[in-house]
Amino acid sequence: MMFSWIFILWLLQISKFVSAFILNISRCYYIITEEFHHEGDVVIGAFFPLHTYYTGKKMPHPTVPYLYLDNYIQYNFKNYQYILTLLFAIEEINGNPNLLPNISLGFDFYNVRFTEKETLDNAVIWLSALVQRKFLPNYNCKKRNFTAALTGTTWKTSAQIGTLLQLFKFPQITFGPYDPLLSDHSQYSSLYQMAPKDTSLSLAIVSLMVHFRWSWVGLILPDDHKGNKILSDFREEMERKGICLAFVKMIPETWTLYFAKFWENMDETNVIIIYGDSDTIEGLMRNIAQRLFTWKVWIMNIEYNVFDRADYFMLDSFHGSLIFKHNYRENFEFTKFIQTVNPNKYPEDIYLPKLWHLFFKCSFADISCHALDNCQINASLDLLPSHIFGVAMNEESTNIYNGVYALAHSLHEMRLQQLQMQPYLNGEGMVFFPWQLNTFLKDIEVRNNRSLNWRQTIHAEYNILNLWNLPKGLGLKVKIGSFSANAPQGQQLSLSEQMIQWPEIFSEIPQSSCSESCGPGFRKVTLEGKAICCYKCTPCADNEISNESDVDQCVKCPEGHYANTEKNNCLEKSVSFLAYEDPLGMALAIIALCLSALTIFVIGIFVKHRDTPIVKANNRTLSYILLITLTFCFLCSLNFIGQPNTAACIFQQTTFAVAFTVALATVLAKTITVVLAFKVSFPGQIVRWLMISRGPNYIIPICTLIQLLLCGIWMATSPPFIDQDAHSEYGHIIILCNKGSAVAFYSVLGYLCFLALVSYTMAFLSRNLPDTFNESKFLSFSILVFFCVWVTFLPVYHSTKGKVMVAMEVFSILASSTALLAFIFGPKCYIILLRPEKNSFRHTRKKNHIPVPKI
Repeated sequence: MMFSWIFILWLLQISKFVSAFILNISRCYYIITEEFHHEGDVVIGAFFPLHTYYTGKKMPHPTVPYLYLDNYIQYNFKNYQYILTLLFAIEEINGNPNLLPNISLGFDFYNVRFTEKETLDNAVIWLSALVQRKFLPNYNCKKRNFTAALTGTTWKTSAQIGTLLQLFKFPQITFGPYDPLLSDHSQYSSLYQMAPKDTSLSLAIVSLMVHFRWSWVGLILPDDHKGNKILSDFREEMERKGICLAFVKMIPETWTLYFAKFWENMDETNVIIIYGDSDTIEGLMRNIAQRLFTWKVWIMNIEYNVFDRADYFMLDSFHGSLIFKHNYRENFEFTKFIQTVNPNKYPEDIYLPKLWHLFFKCSFADISCHALDNCQINASLDLLPSHIFGVAMNEESTNIYNGVYALAHSLHEMRLQQLQMQPYLNGEGMVFFPWQLNTFLKDIEVRNNRSLNWRQTIHAEYNILNLWNLPKGLGLKVKIGSFSANAPQGQQLSLSEQMIQWPEIFSEIPQSSCSESCGPGFRKVTLEGKAICCYKCTPCADNEISNESDVDQCVKCPEGHYANTEKNNCLEKSVSFLAYEDPLGMALAIIALCLSALTIFVIGIFVKHRDTPIVKANNRTLSYILLITLTFCFLCSLNFIGQPNTAACIFQQTTFAVAFTVALATVLAKTITVVLAFKVSFPGQIVRWLMISRGPNYIIPICTLIQLLLCGIWMATSPPFIDQDAHSEYGHIIILCNKGSAVAFYSVLGYLCFLALVSYTMAFLSRNLPDTFNESKFLSFSILVFFCVWVTFLPVYHSTKGKVMVAMEVFSILASSTALLAFIFGPKCYIILLRPEKNSFRHTRKKNHIPVPKI
C-alpha cells in the first residue's frame, strides 16, 4: 500500500516536470515575436507569410505542430526560404564593392497574418517609424532610410498593403504570381511586379493536351478576376485546338455551402487543370489529398507542397502530376549559402531557433528563448527532407532575389546622381525620399540584364516538372520537358515521355476524351446538343479515306485511284476493258467466230444445192446476200472486244449499223418477194411491173443509203470517242467507247427497229399463203425474235456499266444475228441435209397441186 502511494507521488512529480517543460516550450513559441530586424543603412520592408494563425472557427489540418491557449499556429516551413533568399541577396550586395559602396542594406521582416486588419497593422507599424514611433524591439528611435516594401505571395496581400503605400507613393515590389489587377497604374502607380506574365501558360498547357491527345479535360480556377481571365485564355486556346472542357469549377472563398456540390462530376475526365496561387488553392489541395483522387492527372501552375500536411497512406493523390514552372536559371551559390545558416550566425532571426528545436531536437537554454542546447552536431537546413524545406531557389524566391537587386541598382543610380549634383555628400550617409526611387525602378536592369518590364516584351519559358511521390513522402520534382513560345511552330514543346511517372492506376499514357477515338477509315460526326469533342464515328463514304484518327472529314481519292477496303489508303486503279483474255471477252469472241463459221457453212450448203427447189424458190441472190451480211454481223462484234482506240470506236457503230441495215433490208426484200410471187394471179399493172423489173431488189440499196446518211451525220456531228469509266468496277478504270451523240445512236437503232417492224408486218400478212416454199412464217418469227432482242437491249443497256454494258451490246448483236440465221435458214438446211426427198418438184406438186413459183 505504501509502495502504491510512493509510485503515485512519483508520477505526479514527473507530470509536473513534463507539464513545466511543455509550458516552457509553449511559452517560448508564444513570447517570441513574429517580426525581427536585420541591421542596415537602408532598410527594406519584407512582408512574407511565414506561419498562419487559426481560430476555433477556422480549423487547420490535424498535423499542425503546436497548440497553445485558444489558438492554433501552423508553420509554413517551405516559405522560410523567402527570408533566407532576402538575406542571401542582401549579403551579396553588401559584399559587392561595385554596388552601393559604403552603404549597407538591411530589412525589417513582418509575418503576413490571416486577417486584412493584422496585415495593415504591420504595414502601419513599419511606416510609423518615419515619425519616430518605436515599435521594433531592441531598436533605438532614429531617422531611418526606408527603400521599398517587398510583398507577397498573393495579390490580395499586395493589394491591401499597396492601397496604404500608394498614399505616400511608396515603392512596392511584389514577388507573387503576376496579376493584371496590380498592373493598373492608375491605382498602383508605385507597384512593380517581378513575376513574368502568364501569357503563354494557357498555350503551353494546351500544347501538352494536344501532344497526349487529351481532348476532354476539367478546369479548376479561383473565383476572382484572375480566374476569369485565365478561363478566357484557356477557352480561346482550347477552341483553336479542338479541346473541350468537361467542367469548370471556381474555387469559393468558403467551402461551407459549396463543399458537396464542388466535387460533383469530377469523374467525367482523367485530366484536370488546377490554376491559382498557393493561398487560394490550399483548401482545395488539402481536400484532394484527403479524398485520395489517385486516378487523376493533375496539371498545376505552382509548386504546391502537401506532403507535410498529408497522412501516411502509401497512395498519394498527386503522384504523377505535371507542374508548369517558369524557367529560371538555378542559383548554386544559394544552395551553398543554405548550408551555412544556423541560429548562432544570425541571432536576430527569431525563426531559426524554432526550426532547430523542431527538426534537430534542440532545447531552449534560457528564458529569452534564443539560446539552444543539446543540438545535433553539424545540423544544417540542407539535411531536412525536400518536402519540408527545399534548398533550391523556387520561383517566388527568385522573384525576391531579382526584386532586391532591382532596389539595389535603383539606389546605386540614385546615389551616383546625388554625387554628381552634390559632391560634398561623398562621406555622408545616403539621404533620399522613398518616392524618388520610382523614377529609377521603372528603367533599372537587374543582375541578369533583364529590365523590370522584361515580362512585357518576351514570352515566358516554362519547365515541366513531374511529381514523383511513390512511396509517399518521396517528393521529387523531376524535369521531364519544357515549353518555349519563341521556338518555331511544332518545336515549342519538348518532352521526355519515358521519364514520366503517371498515377498508379495508369499503366500507360492516360486517355481523356469524351468519345472513343475514330480510327483511320472513319470520321467524326458531332452529336447534337453536345460539345464538339463528343461525337460518334461513321465510316468514310465510297472512294473516300481517312488515314489519321479523329478526322472531321474524309478525303476523296484523286482521279485514277480508289479507296481500299479499310478506307485508309488510296490505291491506283488498273486499266480494264473487255479484253480477249477476260473469260467474258474470250467466250463472246469464240461464239462470234463459231457463228461466223456456221454461216459460211450454210453459204456452202446453199451454193452446193443452188439448183434445188427450196433454194431457188426463195430468191437465191437475196439468200446469198443475207448469209454474207450475217457473217459480217457476227464478225463486227469482234470490234467491241479488245482495247478500244478511236478507229475501233468509229467502226464499232458504223459496221454494226450498216451490216444490220443490209440484213434487215434483205429480209424485207425477201418478204416482199414472197408476197408478190403469190399475188401474180391477181390483176394489177403495178404488181406485174414489180415482178418483171425485180423491184424488191432495190430495197436493199435504198435502205442502206438511208442508214449511211444517218451514220454520216452522226460521224460529222458527234462521233464516238474513247472514254473512261472509273466507277463501275471497284479498283479499275474501264476504257470503253463513248457513243458520242446519244440521239444519233438511238436514231440508228430506231431505224433498224423500224425496218424490223416493217419486215415483220409483211411476213405476218403473208403467213396464210401456201407454205410449201413459203418462208413467211420463218421470216416473221425471226424478225419477231430480232425485234424482242433489241427492245430488251435498251433497258438492260442503261442498267449496266463498264465492261458488262459492252458485253451486253455484243450479246445483242450475236443473239439477233443468230435469230435471223436460225429461223430463216435452219428449216431449209434441215430439208436439204436431212430430208432431201422433200426438196423436189414432184413432192411439191403431189402435196399441194400448185405450181412452184420460180423466183
